[in-house]
This record gives sequence, C-alpha cells and structure tokens, in this order.
Amino acid sequence: MFWAPPPSLLLRTALSPQTGSRGRNAVLAGGSFPGPLIQAQKGGEISVNVVNQLVDESMPIDSSIHWHGIFQHETNWADGTSYITQCPIPANESLVYQFNPGDQTGTYWYHSHYSTQYCDGLRGPLVIYDPNDPLGDMYDVDDETTVITLADWYHITSPVLGEIATQVVPNSTVINGLGRYSGGPSSPLAVINVEQGKRYRFRIIGLSCASWFNFTIDGHDMTIIEADGVETEPMVVDSLPVFPGQRYSVVVTANQTVGNYWIRASADLLNRTFEGGLNSAILRYEGADDEDPTTEEGPYDLDFNESLLVTLNGAAVPGTPEVGKADVNLNLIPGHIGALFNINNVSFEDPTVPILLQILSGATHASQLLPNGSVYELPSNKVIELSFPATDGLVNGAVGGPHPMHLHGHNFWVIRSAGNSSYNFDNPIMRDTVSMGTQGDNVTVRFVTNNPGPWFFHW
Repeated sequence: MFWAPPPSLLLRTALSPQTGSRGRNAVLAGGSFPGPLIQAQKGGEISVNVVNQLVDESMPIDSSIHWHGIFQHETNWADGTSYITQCPIPANESLVYQFNPGDQTGTYWYHSHYSTQYCDGLRGPLVIYDPNDPLGDMYDVDDETTVITLADWYHITSPVLGEIATQVVPNSTVINGLGRYSGGPSSPLAVINVEQGKRYRFRIIGLSCASWFNFTIDGHDMTIIEADGVETEPMVVDSLPVFPGQRYSVVVTANQTVGNYWIRASADLLNRTFEGGLNSAILRYEGADDEDPTTEEGPYDLDFNESLLVTLNGAAVPGTPEVGKADVNLNLIPGHIGALFNINNVSFEDPTVPILLQILSGATHASQLLPNGSVYELPSNKVIELSFPATDGLVNGAVGGPHPMHLHGHNFWVIRSAGNSSYNFDNPIMRDTVSMGTQGDNVTVRFVTNNPGPWFFHW
C-alpha cells in the first residue's frame, strides 16, 4: 500500500506580483496573488497541507485557512476559523486540512481567517466540478481560464490600515491579480481569451477585503446559473453586483465582432472611473490585436435583482411561511461604537481558547462559552430565522457598508433581500453570503441547524 502526502500550500512573505502595489510585501499562498486555483470533482476528498513560512512581522504571521462556502459536515475542525474551530498555525508549523464536500459543487474560495491577514493577499479560488452538471448544456468552456477573481488592493499593510479610524479606501481594483492604480504606470491587465461563437462559464469570485464591485462586460449579456455554489434558474443580466465572499457563475456567449472588450469592475470604495484601464480587465477574441479596448460601457437595461433569483429545482422555505414564525427567531442588529463593530451591542473578541476546544473540554451551555454575549446556542434540526436590520442611521446601514453577511457551515434561504420590502417563502435563492443592504433594509434569512458545531456568522 502506498501513501501519497497531500499537496502543500506554502504561505510565504514575498513581493506582491503585478498588483500595482509598488512592490510592497504581501502574504501569499503558493507565491501568487490570488493563490493557486484548487480544483476538485464532486464527491472527491480535498486534502491540503498548509505550511506556514511567514516571516515579515509587519503583518500577521500566524494563520489559518477557511474554505469559504464548504459545509464541513463532520469536519467542523477543518473550517479554518481561528479561535472558533482551531488555534492559528504558528510560523514554521503546518496543518493538514482534510475534508469531503460531499454533494457540494460549484464556485468557492479559500482565505486566511486570522486577524486581517487575507487583506494582505492570502486568498484564492476553489472550484468543485460536477461531471453531470444539470446546466452543463448551456456552456462549452469551463476550466482554469474562465475563473475571474475580483479584489481590492492596498499599498500599505493591514495592521496599519487597522489603526486608521476613518473609512479605508483601497488603492486599486485587481482582476485575476492584475490592475492599475491612479497615477501609476500602465501595468498589464488581466486578459480573458475567448473564441467567437463559443459559450463560456465565467466563475466570478468576490475576493475583496472591503469593496464590492459592479461587474459588466461591454457588449455582452450574462446568464446567471449559480450563486454561492447553488445552481439557479437561468437569469439574464447585463450588470452584476458582487460582494466580498459572493460567487456567481455566468454564461457569456462570444457573439460579437472579433476585437477587445472592456471587462469592468466598478468598486464602491474607489472613484467610479475606468480611465486608463482602472478597475478593468480585457475580454479578447481570438484574432484580435494585442491592445487595450476602445469599447463604451452600457447602456444597462437588465439590472440584477436578487429577490428574483431562484434556486434551480428549489423547494419551499422550511417552517411556517410567516415572518417571525420559525422555531427560533433572532434579530441581529449591527452597530459601531468607536473603532469596533458589534452585533446587538456586543463586539466579538477572540477567546483565549477556541470555542470548539471549549466544547470538547466540557462546556455544555452558551453561558459557559467565551466570548460572553457572542455565542448563541441553537437547538438541532430546527428552523432558524435571522434578520439583520440596517438601522444605525447611516446611509449605507453601517460604517463602510453595505456589508455582506456570511454564515459558516450552512446555506440559507434569503426570504427578504436588500432593496426589497416583501418576503418570499416559496422559491427564494439559497446562498451563504448576502448583502445586508442600506438604511431601512431588513434582510432576513432562514436555515436549518442540521450541521452540529460552532459556526461563525459575520461580515
């Protein structure tokens, strides 16, 4: 019998490559930003040996890796959340993450879940392919060339950013790790190559630290077929908001004249300009010249509306179809006092012992778990309704908002979306990351507690 060691993901401090960052040091997985694409097949086991070789103490050097969107059934320990399910991996140490996503397929990502470390570069894509994709007849190409990552980038390190009391603004938008910044050189941009007449499944991943993006491709509509690893009924749009942590698959048909077309990712925290290739990448048809596009944006007539996005073959929302009639109903009010965000007036602070270890050591009730006030005990196999109203008096609902909310270990039904005042209990989208919207919104979701363990819910 032969044993093959799992592939290693080396965490290293190195100059950030080609991000318009003026040569600053970064925390990189596999020496690149974004980190290398991890590919798997439905039902296959994923095993990754994370080796911490970080040395630059101007940035966090402990680490942990979260596999964003993976449920981690019976492998809660591998969720990768520092101080929730594990101690951070110290420098010069390693940890093998081993888990089976089961029936999960689609588009995911991995990133540091220690302090603000992923803002320094530790983030990358993860795709689980389905050989029997029910929507597979809608596209011709789906491989490593059709993964599109959207991220923000900062010229200074995250610990320094954390000391700034006002809103922090990124220096540039980077698409597949490449981008330009205002006043900087005309550095290379990401190029997505297509062949006229073919249909492409673009997997768009929000790897952002803070910014959300409005994603468009000049002259091309997009048909959404997946949101956060969940197949959807096809929806045609010409613009798509992508919040940090969210993922979409869209089918784009290369049906235009051979040439170069701007891919645009307008960031909410940067000036909305595309001058000189800012906030942009290039869609290049086979046979087109190697040059920047000259295409014009818009008009946009097919706006995205999350409340109209429907899960493919989706079932009705569990529980009584009335607001506040789930088995457990929680109103989680986001707030901000001084430099700290909070939920229901409690700011989360890392406990000295990971919550999972506290449970394994004998803690049986939330009142026994640290940090006090941040742990909610939920009964198993029950329907939970969460609402998080944007009510702190700020236009965007909270400082730096609108913010995405992400639940580990589960998908949820979005029964009330941002920008919408009605509730949908019949066929809403299921996903794991949702925008909490702007002032006056009351985004509401439901999920079932069918996956025991301590799970983070956060923005």
